[in-house]
Amino acid sequence: MTPFGEKLRAIRSARKLALKDMAAGLQVSPAYLSAMEHGRRGKPSRRFVHRVCQYLGIIWDEAEELQNLADLSHPRVTVDTAGLDPKATLAANLLAENIAAMDAAALDRLLALVDPKAPEKAVTEETVPDEEEGETGPQT
Repeated sequence: MTPFGEKLRAIRSARKLALKDMAAGLQVSPAYLSAMEHGRRGKPSRRFVHRVCQYLGIIWDEAEELQNLADLSHPRVTVDTAGLDPKATLAANLLAENIAAMDAAALDRLLALVDPKAPEKAVTEETVPDEEEGETGPQT
């Protein structure tokens, strides 16, 4: 699921809209809307996001937030590291290989490194390995 798909599904659920009804209102197939919610389609177009906002009556800040999420919701990202430090290429390749196995806590720590808007908790909380289970936990 993409950030846009997650938000769209949450809004639809909160408003108790059936997928088929919302799809009809947006003039798309239920399969398309479901694929968009689950991240099986490419990044949503600005036109599609605008139609969603019109259909749901979303304006101003919430509409801007939805568009920002759409801009960050391409499920198949290409990272161009040509001309960068070899460590950038290594990091991009390792991330591509390992992201599916990362749990929510690991993703939060990664986001804290690359997203200035990430929750402060993820930035300030240090973790140490748990010797018994080989997992990480808050440092005490």
